[in-house]
Amino acid sequence: MLGGYRIEGRRAAEIAASVERAVGSGELDPGQVLPPMRELAAQLEVNPNTVAAAYRILRERGVIETAGRRGSRVRPAPATTGRDSIRVDVPEGVRDVAGGNPDPALLPPLAPAFAEAAAQGDREPVLYGHVAVDPELARIARSDMDADGVPDGPLVVVSGSLDAVERVLAAHLKPGDSVAVEDPGWGRTLDLVPALGLRTLPVGIDDEGPLPGDVRGALAAGARALIVTGRAQNPTGAAVSAARARALRSVLREHPETLLIEDDHGHRIVDVPLNPLAGATRHWAFVRSVAKAYGPDLRLAVLTGDAVTVDRVRGRQRLGPGWVGLILQRAVVRLWADGAVDARKVAAEYGRRRDALIEALARRGVDARGRSGMNVWVPVPDETGAVARLLHAGWAVAPGARFRLSAPPGIRITVSTLTEEEIRRLADAVASAVGPAPARGYV
Repeated sequence: MLGGYRIEGRRAAEIAASVERAVGSGELDPGQVLPPMRELAAQLEVNPNTVAAAYRILRERGVIETAGRRGSRVRPAPATTGRDSIRVDVPEGVRDVAGGNPDPALLPPLAPAFAEAAAQGDREPVLYGHVAVDPELARIARSDMDADGVPDGPLVVVSGSLDAVERVLAAHLKPGDSVAVEDPGWGRTLDLVPALGLRTLPVGIDDEGPLPGDVRGALAAGARALIVTGRAQNPTGAAVSAARARALRSVLREHPETLLIEDDHGHRIVDVPLNPLAGATRHWAFVRSVAKAYGPDLRLAVLTGDAVTVDRVRGRQRLGPGWVGLILQRAVVRLWADGAVDARKVAAEYGRRRDALIEALARRGVDARGRSGMNVWVPVPDETGAVARLLHAGWAVAPGARFRLSAPPGIRITVSTLTEEEIRRLADAVASAVGPAPARGYV
């Protein structure tokens, strides 16, 4: 069952550490089935309760998952190991449309903004006890949120959207609690939730966002939190419409203690309006990052929410990194103030490429989705086969398994750098790899 690896230990912590070391070193692979608790207890000559406690520790650390009678196994993306061990390698000569990255040609130059921020830091050195949020950054961010109808609330700056999601979940939930997540949804979120010892409850989506019936079902089943991507949803490109927002707010008002987290990572790269849900529940958080519009290496996001949530996040941040560097915050302020990114142009470019691929696929009888953002989702009957055939044809696409829990198979294609000629050739390759299919939804 475990190949040549032998789990060791007498106490629960020792057994858990033995498994965790093996996963981290690669001796136990993602998906590897672990021995039944009684069987392992007999091998180690310990009480079965000791093994049960060890497996519980591993679940709470995001190393393993348990699926009823199918037993326990190493998670597909275990929290204890590096991402390099599970990424899909792109062979030389193969066009990479799997990465989810923005087009470098649409990103602004960073040197002038950082030079100005550094000069300000030289004039006014930032020392311990300095304000954690640059006042001008807070002013601009709040003004943008006001324009989009995001409720007023205190602000804190964090290191990206996923950092915000993690901090907000940790501020309110405890291991064993359930979180309703979009399915298909952002792979990193689907990894993060169980890594925190939380349970995922999948919520189906369509082009207009999460399905209200599924959200109601998840909340009735005990989900204590709901994570929603307002637009440029990854991987499907869904965007919450005004009508869908009204329906979701109605559902959330039935469960006012639900922790609502909204991710607007598509800000300044999308061409559809935001329809926020914030305010429908007692505790809420709304986060905007700058990675997609200004560059993935700018690890900065602005988080707002109800006073209790933001205060908990801010307090825990003080005990860890303390704050996000003011030099980075001031550089972002300069990028915003100088209009370094023409949001309308960027959104139009991504929209043109996205729509062109969807239309090219439709002409070839292939259904695809992508209402906003830089990704297109293509439902397929055989995900593994489609990915392999496309790789053989010279195209590396992202397998849908990376983004789904119970949703049907699919592949994700990042359109951000595609040219018109490439779109035509890629559409031919996809049609050949998956064949024409009737329209399919996400659920």
